[in-house]
Amino acid sequence: MIDLSKCSAASPWVQTVDADPGVLWSKDAAVAIDAPPDPDTTQRPEATWSREDCRTGICGVVSPRVLALSGGGYRMYYSQMLPRPGYPAGANDYDNASTRILSAWSQDGNAWVPEPGVRLSPQEGGAGEFRVVSSEVVPVGDGRRLRMYFECCAGSQAVTNSIRSATSSDGLKWTMDRGVRVESEGHNYASPRIVFLDDGRCRMYLFDRGQGIISLVSSDGLEFHPEPGLRIAQDGAYDSLCAFAPEIVRVVDADYVMYYAGYCRSDRADILRAVSTDGLTWKKDAVPVISPGPGGWDVAKASEMCLIRLPGVATAPPCYRMFYEACDGTAPNSRGVWRIASATSDVNLPS
Repeated sequence: MIDLSKCSAASPWVQTVDADPGVLWSKDAAVAIDAPPDPDTTQRPEATWSREDCRTGICGVVSPRVLALSGGGYRMYYSQMLPRPGYPAGANDYDNASTRILSAWSQDGNAWVPEPGVRLSPQEGGAGEFRVVSSEVVPVGDGRRLRMYFECCAGSQAVTNSIRSATSSDGLKWTMDRGVRVESEGHNYASPRIVFLDDGRCRMYLFDRGQGIISLVSSDGLEFHPEPGLRIAQDGAYDSLCAFAPEIVRVVDADYVMYYAGYCRSDRADILRAVSTDGLTWKKDAVPVISPGPGGWDVAKASEMCLIRLPGVATAPPCYRMFYEACDGTAPNSRGVWRIASATSDVNLPS
């Protein structure tokens, strides 16, 4: 969670919350961002469509990341999946799909309006016709600029890829930083997440495919150094195949809380939770906080997520909303339409 309404600088305060968001969540009835329909040929970033339009999973939207803006309202960054030339299956053949990073705006965290323009294309991000995914947007220094970290993948998920970055003064137009932030031969990285530390450094949590969630530290946000060990190992009942995409908040006078995505098999993903006193050693909860189904957008998978604090009166306890990527399982092998869904915390819901 990045809350620029609380603090616009690169500080732990942008990720600090007054209360633990908890383990009880109610899924919201409406989808936050819908997938483009199959026959859409305009691919305009600001386009909206009828819920009745045909969708079979050729196009989709994933990887929501939301900033609470200093002037009010929220901006969501997300990846839109589209067919790559010569590969009409699109997102249903993800390794051969193309993705680009778009954005949407909301005043209240309920209704979202897609914004015109592409925030980052795969060509701009160094991925050719393939994929830029999982954007993490955080303030730089005193907050006059923002930095976006993202996965740059110019091929299948089996090939070596990299984490790269870009900067912006307005959150809409982005300029690539030189070089790469993280890259290792034979590794495929995904879902970078940044946590600011008390000593002025930042920690990047990162999915190392086949291993789990690792971490690296940096003093300037550009050069990152690995920390030993795994933060989250793929050794639980719900994350034995894959543990990735952590969303981390720091609770005042308490611990760090992490929500992350876990796959126990290729056709099922749950949203899981862990806690830590130092951000390095984590204790997993025994059961998911959000599981697929039994119906709706996430029949097959509930995955990569982010949190916001909903607006409310100063005297009321905080209430949170979680946005996550949801797959309805309507295509073969439990693939299908990927949408961005949401759930609201059951603790301290406004009356």
